[in-house]
Amino acid sequence: MELRDIEIFLTLAEELHFGRTAERLHLSQARVSQSIKQQERRIGGALFERTSRSVQLTPLGARLRDRLDAGYREIMAGIDEATATTRGQVGTLTLGTMATDHQQIAAVLDLFRQRHPQCELRIREILPSDPFTALRAGRVDVGLVWLPVDEPDLASGPNLHTEPLVLAVAPDHPLVGRDQVEMEDLGDFPVVWPDGPIPDYMWEAHTPSVTPAGRPIRRGLGVATLEEALTAISAGTVVSPIGSHAAATRVRRDVTFLPITDGPVLQYSLVWRAAAETALVRAFVQAAADA
Repeated sequence: MELRDIEIFLTLAEELHFGRTAERLHLSQARVSQSIKQQERRIGGALFERTSRSVQLTPLGARLRDRLDAGYREIMAGIDEATATTRGQVGTLTLGTMATDHQQIAAVLDLFRQRHPQCELRIREILPSDPFTALRAGRVDVGLVWLPVDEPDLASGPNLHTEPLVLAVAPDHPLVGRDQVEMEDLGDFPVVWPDGPIPDYMWEAHTPSVTPAGRPIRRGLGVATLEEALTAISAGTVVSPIGSHAAATRVRRDVTFLPITDGPVLQYSLVWRAAAETALVRAFVQAAADA
């Protein structure tokens, strides 16, 4: 019995009317009647009792309906799920962001969830000192990191938001009391550096190795996380540029944030494994581009 014939039988069993069944399935009434007659010949018994006024299931037809209905619904649910998956609508997508950067792309998250309500969107934190390990290990499907990203195994785009940097110093630091600082001031104090596998070229966009005048910027304490950096800064031994959005979420008495007049402005982009691009990844990137 073909799937279409099963659909015709189950619809007629529900409607108990050849005309309404044909209209509902966008078929001719003759096609419905022909299908039922073929099924009855194949089975060897009547499935419906037909009169000029009514159509009723026979006991045989009722038993067949009960057995076929659950299986048919399961088949159609499987087809619907497979179709939805290829369109990027079902499954789990894990987004990795630094600190609370996901708040800066709320419009993207809202649009993706609106378009793909059956997809579970998870958000995990990735460290500025280690932006790619979770991505390459498959724990994160898409990452939101600052540029540049020059990794042959990773694809990137589009750019989603920018973030100016501020300088984090201890409350009793010599720079405190000034309305603003310049990148040249970093040549006078040691800065934190990332204790992790972040590429040097990527960290250079955040904290340059030299001042605008060419003076070296000394490396101080190595840190793995933003909290480690802030703790070290609060002790007064080091300073560090910090993303202004991250700084706004970490107001604390032992760290002061100063505007940098000529500091870098970080540009954030999506990145993902080129060889592991899925329909869900493509759907998220498309939502990012549209939002």
